[in-house]
Order: sequence, then C-alpha cells, then structure tokens
Amino acid sequence: MSRLSELATSGLTTAVVVAVLIFLPLLLGGSWTFTLGLCFANSIGVLAVSLLVRYGGEVSIGHTFFTALGAYSVGVLDTRYGISLWASVPLALLLGVVFGLLFAWPSRNLHGIYLAVTTLALALAVPEMINNFDVLTGGYEGLYVATPFIPGVEMGLQRYYVALFMLVIVCLAVARLRLSRQGMALLLAKAHPAAADAFGTRRVWARVSIMGISGGIGAICGATLAFSGSTVSPGGFTFWQAIFLLVGSVVSFYGLSLTRVLIGGAFVTLVPQLLSASGAWIPVLYGLALLGMILLGHYMPRIRNAMNRKAEAN
Repeated sequence: MSRLSELATSGLTTAVVVAVLIFLPLLLGGSWTFTLGLCFANSIGVLAVSLLVRYGGEVSIGHTFFTALGAYSVGVLDTRYGISLWASVPLALLLGVVFGLLFAWPSRNLHGIYLAVTTLALALAVPEMINNFDVLTGGYEGLYVATPFIPGVEMGLQRYYVALFMLVIVCLAVARLRLSRQGMALLLAKAHPAAADAFGTRRVWARVSIMGISGGIGAICGATLAFSGSTVSPGGFTFWQAIFLLVGSVVSFYGLSLTRVLIGGAFVTLVPQLLSASGAWIPVLYGLALLGMILLGHYMPRIRNAMNRKAEAN
C-alpha cells in the first residue's frame, strides 16, 4: 500500500508539473520559451545518463556521441531532404540503440573507471568525427533545422511543445520499463548478479541491453535539441557537454521521474545562463551552486523527517 501511495503521489506531482508547463508559454516571453525548450531536451539527456547509472551501475562521460547521432539525424534529413521529425526521430532512436549495442558488446567486461575512460574517448572523438564528415554534417558551419513538425503552427511554440512532448513520452516509457518484468530483471542483474543468473538473466545481457536503451534515449535528446535549438553544430557536442549531462544526473540524484530529471535539465541549461554575466567567477559560482544542490539533496530527507516528528509531537 505504501508503494501504491508513493506511485500515486509521484503521478499526481508529475501531472501538476506537466499542466503548469503546458500553460507556461502564455506567461513567458519568446526567449524564455526557447530556453525552456532546450531545458526539456537536456532533461532527456540527463535521464539517459541516470538510467545507465541506476540500472547498469556504470557512469558514462560519452553520451554526447549518442546525442550527436540523434541531432545530425534530424539535421541531415531536414537540410538535405526536407524531412520532418515524423521520420527523423524514429531513425535517431534506431541509430542510438544500434550504436549503443555496438559499443556495449566489446566493452561488456569493463567496469568502473575503465568503462568511464572508454566513454570519454567517445566524447573526445565526436567533434572531430563531425568535422571530418563535413560533406554530410556541414562541418563547423553546421546545419539549420527549419521544417515544422506540424505545418501552419508557429515554430517558436512548436520548439517548446515538441520538446515537452518528447520529455513526457520518454519519461512515461521509462516508468513503464521500471514496472515491467524486464526492468526488474535488469535491476536484479545489477544488484544481485548471482541471483539473476539463477533466474536466467545474465549480467552481460543486462549491461548490453541497458546501454542500448540509454543510447536510444540519448539520441532522442539530440533530436530534440536539434529541433528546439534550430541549429546543429560540433560546438554542441563537446567533451564539456558530456560532463554537463553527468552533472545534471548527479544534481537530480539519478532520479528517473519527470520532476527529478527536470531539476537536472534546469541546472544544466539555466544556471550557466544566469551566471553568464559573472565573467571569471563563472566556474567558482557554478561549483558553489553544484555543491549547494548536492548538500540540499543530502540533508533534505533529514529536514523532512525532523519536521514530521515536530508536527506529530504537536
């Protein structure tokens, strides 16, 4: 009953947050609508990294590889062939899953820092790979995404609502996975490999599968970033962008709910913009903000328990 109560409370909170976000563009200007669209897209990337940590027990510093796959799937099909998201998002998802599996299989026996360094190689290679295929990717100039998702609707609103729609759909899919038998098997393979083997779930299969799922979600993040940001260029997929996704995952405490990943996406997207006028103090203030969020998350349960005990005493 407590588990059902938690699910109901989480579902109600998510519904309220989504309802507020739906009506938010009526109160905000165009610049904030654009920024929040990017925030939703980055939240999907945070979710991809958090899912890998929670179900695979591993840290990735190379998810910009998968976001670049998704973004350039949208950019190339839009710029070269005028094809909208209706076709490019399924392609991005397919490429993300396939390359996630292709990456996971050779590295299936790597753990901890060894796997992290391997994914780091992906992050460092992405900008060079994009520039070397400049005939297709546009090189440093990049690509411009202008084909509407729904013809006749203002593009500014489309870039906001499509990103919100993608985030909600991905979060619902992950929630469904968490409650499914396959999701339980993946979690069991991480927590108790011997028990999982006894039930027929091999840890190698679980690691490869979760990397494929995480890569697919990362590709959807890139596709959403391309549409919401209207441009695709190598500067959006650097090593630091991969670090920011990992930071967002840490700030959200590897949560998989919509509310938690929104906190991570907002930290990644909004905090650098708010600190943009601070000059040389930006790294210091960003580090302090990150430390403050981690401490707040660490002590929040204790503060909540203390407040509950005080309320019961009264």
